[in-house]
Amino acid sequence: MKPLISIVVPMYNESQNIDCFYQKIAEVMDALTAYDYEIICINDGSTDNTLEKIELLADKDKKVKIIELSRNFGKEIALTAGIFEAKGDAVIPIDADLQDPPELIPALIEKWQEGYDVVYATRLVREGESSLKKVTAFLFYRVMRRLAKVNIPPDTGDFRLMTRQVVEAVNQCTESHRFMKGLFSWVGFRQTSIPYLRNRRHKGITSFNYWKLWNFALEGITSFSFVPLQLATYVGFLTALFSGVYIAYIIVKTWLYGDPVAGYPSMMVAIFFFGGAQLMTLGVIGEYIGRIYNESKRRPLYFIRKKTNF
Repeated sequence: MKPLISIVVPMYNESQNIDCFYQKIAEVMDALTAYDYEIICINDGSTDNTLEKIELLADKDKKVKIIELSRNFGKEIALTAGIFEAKGDAVIPIDADLQDPPELIPALIEKWQEGYDVVYATRLVREGESSLKKVTAFLFYRVMRRLAKVNIPPDTGDFRLMTRQVVEAVNQCTESHRFMKGLFSWVGFRQTSIPYLRNRRHKGITSFNYWKLWNFALEGITSFSFVPLQLATYVGFLTALFSGVYIAYIIVKTWLYGDPVAGYPSMMVAIFFFGGAQLMTLGVIGEYIGRIYNESKRRPLYFIRKKTNF
């Protein structure tokens, strides 16, 4: 039997891109005659006609499979659902907006045949994105590499090839707060990269605004690093040290020169400084406690309303 390649495609309001994406992915995969393939489309609670379009494709092509989630759970959960249902000898997550070119898939497979377990695509250029987006993305990956104990490759998204063994390892990770790029690196195995030029989005606009990207970055940092908690400890220690020095200064000053009434501005500055440091520390602790609370519920990650062609 031919090896099976599973293409996993999370979709949220991608109706404008579906036809072109399917045409390109089918052309690439049909040319790889040594492999069978399936295209697993995860409808993540789309509010446009994304579901109707992929249902039409599934009626014509049984290789197109659909997972319809019960609501919008977010891309990381949709990707989790698709990877869990994929049965391929190799699994390739890819977005439907054609920023990650399907034409790179043969190169991923070639590296797989050389013996690598994970072959990830590293972006050399990010076309169609603002300078602020490029700068923040650049900083995010570098900060993550500094903070996390996991070696998360910079400038690398979800577009990659993973062997069956790697997929089974990822499927064993059941945490509710999921940062898939971190999980893909955390499981280990033999990994390599392929550089590529990332295209601009084919049509439509991304659903990721800067607020969502900030929360995504926060998710990644808190999922794979305790450094923020350690920083909060250091801030508290330095604040206490500064306070001790200042107290000693007040005692010596009073002993030598008497005790004139201290100025109101200096008192308010001290109150605001220490209050701000405490609130910041409590906020960092609260982020971690909130994630512990969510994990303790042990709720299912998602619910599937319907599956097609499985």
